[in-house]
Amino acid sequence: MTMRKTMVRSMKVCFMLLCGCALAACGESSQSSSASTTAKPESAPASAPAKPASPAFAAEENAWRKERHDNLLKPDGWTSLIGLHWIQLKAHYIGSSPGSGIRLAKGPEKMGLLQQQDDKLFFTPERGVVLTLDDKPLKSRVQLFDDKSETPSVIGFDDGKGKITVIERSGRRALRVKHADAETRTGFAGLEYWPADPSWKVDAKFVANAPGKTIPIPDIIGDTNDVPNPGAVEFQRDGKTYRIEALDEGDGSLFLIFADRTNGHGSYSAGRFLYADKPDATGKVVLDFNRAYNPPCAFTSFATCPLPPPENRLDLAVTAGEKQYAASKH
Repeated sequence: MTMRKTMVRSMKVCFMLLCGCALAACGESSQSSSASTTAKPESAPASAPAKPASPAFAAEENAWRKERHDNLLKPDGWTSLIGLHWIQLKAHYIGSSPGSGIRLAKGPEKMGLLQQQDDKLFFTPERGVVLTLDDKPLKSRVQLFDDKSETPSVIGFDDGKGKITVIERSGRRALRVKHADAETRTGFAGLEYWPADPSWKVDAKFVANAPGKTIPIPDIIGDTNDVPNPGAVEFQRDGKTYRIEALDEGDGSLFLIFADRTNGHGSYSAGRFLYADKPDATGKVVLDFNRAYNPPCAFTSFATCPLPPPENRLDLAVTAGEKQYAASKH
């Protein structure tokens, strides 16, 4: 399951505008009786008392949380991002020196020359700089392949601590740069969760859409992409039915991007993610909201996170899963 960065607009401004839109939308009335009508923050319902978690349930949730933490803190995990540089010119010199066309936050002062030719991307390393391409020594001009390719290219630098990849978003390319010594990684503030609550592990019903249906999904950089939408999941909470449109990332599982009434009031303001296994033969889907988690944009301004579509803004306070990242509260 996957994720979708100089910028055409300021990431920070775009982020604030889009998050504001997402929150504002949560104050409008919904148009579907099966989806929730949006809530006014001041009238958010009190959450039901948490059910006691059995030792086995608590152990499973804690194991998932540890894996989540460890993945974020991998040397090339989401907390290692140090840059997102849109490729705008036919040629850019790359490096950490002030005169670089694409200036890196860390790395060699002069790394090499990036060129766009006939819709292809090429990189020529600076003589004498130690780099790798896909873990092999890089010494001459090569073609780079983006993340939509079957074999995306990875340039390594600083003895493997740094990695550069190419991403493609709505026909635009950017260099995504990671480094194991990123301050967002070395100074990681840890994750906070609501207490694990078995009542938030719910049985849902999968309602299939016609084959080939898509849904427009906005993202934090201002683009909108049509994403496969195989169906929706419907579940009940406190006697009401709620509906979340599901996305298909190609492996049969369901990817849910949702907003709820805790956004900005305990959870990340731009919504959260949740994965679920594909439906069983009867259409049953298990949704464990204890495993709802923050998108990468909660930890870095260099990600290109999708945002919840209007259909997935719930008139419900989901007091389960990952809370707002502590370092982003200020």
